[in-house]
Parts: sequence; C-alpha cells; structure tokens
Amino acid sequence: MTGIAMFTGSVLGGVIAQATNLGVPFLLRAGVLVVMLVFAAVVMKDLGFTPDRSQGPLKATRTVLAESIEHGLRKRSVRWVILSAPFASGVGVYAFYALQPYLLVLSGDPTAYSIAGLAAAVLSLAQVAGGVLAPRIRGMFHRRTTTVIGASVTSIIVLLALGLTSLFWLAIVLLVLWGFVFAVAGPVRQAYLNDMIPSKQRATVLSFDSLFGSLGGVFVQPALGRAADLWGYGTSLVIGGLIEVIGIPFLFASRRQHDPADTIGTLPADAAPQEPEAR
Repeated sequence: MTGIAMFTGSVLGGVIAQATNLGVPFLLRAGVLVVMLVFAAVVMKDLGFTPDRSQGPLKATRTVLAESIEHGLRKRSVRWVILSAPFASGVGVYAFYALQPYLLVLSGDPTAYSIAGLAAAVLSLAQVAGGVLAPRIRGMFHRRTTTVIGASVTSIIVLLALGLTSLFWLAIVLLVLWGFVFAVAGPVRQAYLNDMIPSKQRATVLSFDSLFGSLGGVFVQPALGRAADLWGYGTSLVIGGLIEVIGIPFLFASRRQHDPADTIGTLPADAAPQEPEAR
C-alpha cells in the first residue's frame, strides 16, 4: 500500500512541480497531512492497550533501555542484526533521495522534475513487486539470513553499478532492481527479528533497532552528501555501496548463532525448533 501511494504521489508531484514550481507539491502534501490527521483521529483506535502508570517517566525510560539491552544487544543473534542496521539504513535512505537528482544529471536536463517523479514512481512500483513476492522468495531459501544477506549483497552491487554508469536507461533498470531487493529484504529481516524477541519486549527492541538505523543516517548521510559535493552523485553511490559492505559480516555473525528464528517457516510441521544453547 505504501508503494502504491508513493507511485501516485510521485508521478503527480513531479508533473505538478514541472508545470508550476517546486513549492506547490509541498503545499499539497501539507493539505493531505491535515486530512490524514482528521481521519486518524476519528477512525484509528488503540484496541487492547492499557497504559502502565506504575513507573514515573525517568524510571520507565531506564526500564525501556534495560530491556533493549537485555533482549537486544545481549542476545547475540539479535545484537548482530541491530549492529548491521546503521550501514544498511544510512546508505539506503541517502540512495533513495540522491538517485532522483542523479537521474536528472544523467538525463542531461536538471529542470526535468517529472524525471525525478518518475524515478520515485519506478522505485515504488519495484517495492510493490518486492513486497508481493517477498514470501515466495523467502521460501526459496532454508534460512532467513540467506535472503537478507543475498539482498544486501545485491544492493551493494547495484549501487556500485549505478555510480559507475553514465547511461540513463541502465540507471532506471538498476533503480528497479535496487527497489525490488530493498522491499524483499525488509519484511524478511523484520520477521527474523520478531521471532527472536519475546512479544512483550518486541516493540521496545524493534524501536532500539530503528534507533541504530537512524544513527547510521546521522553520520553516513552527511558524509555521502559531502562526497557528492566534491566528486558527484555517482562517486557518492559507489562509496555508499562500500559502506554497506561493512554490515555484511554482522549479518553472517547473526547467522552463525543458529537461532531457530532463522529457519522458521521452512521446517516440517512436526519438527519443533529447539531452543538455542546458552551463550
């Protein structure tokens, strides 16, 4: 659904920006957000949630941090996945936004905003396809980590190729492939983490994982942006691919823990997964 919405908004935003100016899509987005705010306030209900006011804000914050460390960093299979997040997330977010102006450069027309909209639209369609096919692709491999590592390696190769190509049409093809593997890896990685974390602490640890991914953005994205200033978008994408390589050993380290969550969904129905040995 997100991909479909991105497709619609990207095409319209690019066309409207080219017909008017770059400010109009921002005003339209602000209007859409107002409508969404009203819709959410009326329709969305938090069912089954009971606030816990037994702790004050400071103590509750310490509890959340302690649970994040206990069920996140202290469990090796989870820890390594979390530590890989800064590299993949930091590079991924940068690439998403840098690819649009990069395609404008490759097209030879820096004012063709519709191409930027087309790039985001193509990427969103690739994500729709990846999201739909993710379960089937996951079923092709015995381990979830195989899917995640394979998608990461493919992403690195695509980023390197994008940075080195000067052909606009080839860049579009590579963009589709990058969006596809990104969409495939996301839900598989999320399911892998979900099954390694107790349900009560799941939201806490997943937020901790998101925190690490955002930390990567804090450092990686400005560095890649500076690289684009000095040497161009293509070089920055190549550097981004090399940075993403750093996260691969962490994924292999998680794989070596042989957590039952790595093979859930591929075992026979009568084969109950064994608890991992204490470490």
